[in-house]
Amino acid sequence: MKVLVLNGGSSSLKCRYDDLASDPQTTQAPQPRWQLHLDLKPDGRMEDALGPALRSIPGAVDVVGHRIVHGGKFRESAVLTSEVRTAITRQAEMAPAHNRLELAAIDTVDRVLGANVTQVAVFDTAFHATLPPAARVYAGPYAWLDQGIRRYGFHGISHQYAARRAAELLRSPALRLITCHLGNGASLAAVRAGRSIDTTMGFTPLEGLMMGSRSGSVDPGILVHLMRQGHTADQIDDLLNRQSGLLGISGISSDMREILAAIESGNERARLAFDVYAHRLVREIGGMLAVLGGVDALVFTGGVGENCPPLRDAAARQLAFLGLKLDSAKNATPHPDQDVAAADSAVRVLVIHAEEEWEIARECYRLARFR
Repeated sequence: MKVLVLNGGSSSLKCRYDDLASDPQTTQAPQPRWQLHLDLKPDGRMEDALGPALRSIPGAVDVVGHRIVHGGKFRESAVLTSEVRTAITRQAEMAPAHNRLELAAIDTVDRVLGANVTQVAVFDTAFHATLPPAARVYAGPYAWLDQGIRRYGFHGISHQYAARRAAELLRSPALRLITCHLGNGASLAAVRAGRSIDTTMGFTPLEGLMMGSRSGSVDPGILVHLMRQGHTADQIDDLLNRQSGLLGISGISSDMREILAAIESGNERARLAFDVYAHRLVREIGGMLAVLGGVDALVFTGGVGENCPPLRDAAARQLAFLGLKLDSAKNATPHPDQDVAAADSAVRVLVIHAEEEWEIARECYRLARFR
């Protein structure tokens, strides 16, 4: 089965092409046959960027898998029927930058590769469909549930892969894990025996941790205050999603690498941005720890999670009361998919390379093999 995966971000698209001769049992991702990273211009058409890429794939395509950020009612991946496409369109308001981009990619695949190619939606929210009611219900009016206002959780594809890979590395499926997907967007998941039981993102990808340019959770009273001062909904949306987080506090960048470089130069606002980020991370880890009733391993993945030793060190120092200790040399330069905890640490600390595209490819094989 020849599988093409399209993983869309808010301004980029990752493409991966695999020829799966048999059931992909391995958790660790193999080298793809072909891959490409496209930067998308905000004012450009999806077909202008993706069309030439689709025409350059070195072989036929049997199935195309799409990362869909907001899946709403869907509890698992689904073949893209007209009904599924309509449902994804309805959810676009909750994740507009992502869902609308993927809908455009779906339409482009139809036009370039033909409508007979099977397309599959792999939902970022599906892994969190196992959240118990106490974790998914907001403490607002009960009527919110009937309106679909509840905690969905996001980054589920990444959390799912990281949890499965951690279980493989530690040779145990019955683990209590806190998976930390830290990139431009960031979220945690509390995972027990492979199932998500809590997570930091909620109704939208804005809740929870401080992120690159997103605020994460704030006092709702701040929003009421801003509205009374005359801010519109669109202005508040822009403030929270594009002018906050690392960028908002530092005034420099949403990129953690640039924040660390500014700290080296003595920039105090950059230092504050890092300290707030680390504090919020540890505080949310503490919440996941309590929900799990303990933890066997802390898992870092995503661009920041994998490539920011100072952040892992800051978190480890605050969590030392658990008996958690890092191996400083391993933490400084970890190999992909490595345990960087000290030998006598009571909690394992894994740095796992994010493999969302491979996880999507596996889902495509599972759904399309009998079609």
